Amino acid sequence: MQDSGSSQQLRHLRILDIIEEQGYASIEQLAQHFSVTPQTIRRDLNQLADLGRVRRVHGGAGRCESSTTNAPYHSRQAHNAEAKRRIAERVAAEIPNHCSLFINIGTSTEMVAQALLEHRGLEVITNNLNVAAILQPKEDFNVIIAGGTVRSHDGGIIGEATIDFIDQFKVDFGIIGISGIDDDGALLEFDYREVRVAQAIIHNSRKRFLVADGSKFNRRALVRQGNLSQLDALFTDVTPPAPLLALMREHGVALHVVEAQEE
Repeated sequence: MQDSGSSQQLRHLRILDIIEEQGYASIEQLAQHFSVTPQTIRRDLNQLADLGRVRRVHGGAGRCESSTTNAPYHSRQAHNAEAKRRIAERVAAEIPNHCSLFINIGTSTEMVAQALLEHRGLEVITNNLNVAAILQPKEDFNVIIAGGTVRSHDGGIIGEATIDFIDQFKVDFGIIGISGIDDDGALLEFDYREVRVAQAIIHNSRKRFLVADGSKFNRRALVRQGNLSQLDALFTDVTPPAPLLALMREHGVALHVVEAQEE
């Protein structure tokens, strides 16, 4: 039985409310919420995307956003928080005790820092004041903060001094976040200064882990940071689009997809 026009319109309005509140919603979540089939939600999202009301991404939809300006920090912090927490726990499971690592700017990497608090003897170098604050209570951790210019809106540290500082180290793991991943594997950010620091982290890490929830696939951002093929593993909550899966197989990039939380 097909939707009546009025029920579909009401569902569209509620879908817009959910996406505006969360920043992103998956097809699975919306289908469960409205007790309809995934096919119905796909049609809804495609119609809303055609009208320019949402940004269609792999596995769901997100807010329409500028390709030149990132969302506010507190909005990003709340966005898809449960998925980020599960991704962070999966990353932490791959990190042994008594190792060294970089953790860069981002709300997802801050979740990883939180998930690492049960570890022992870590040496952590970060250009993220929030990461340093999370890890500071651990007496058996050695937390080193990079020098440079502090961004007031998110506590990120950037600039030439930051790059020079990071270039002094060679660590076991580099944990990086990202604003967007294009279908060709391009890793995209909004601030070219942040990109240069992340490139230094990639260059100076023996293993490179990317943390990215499903809303990052096909999300637009202005500055190219690198390519997914440069990394050792991607940790996410949804299966990436087919072109990215092919790229990862070609370059031996491991994929870790965390399971959805049971209701």
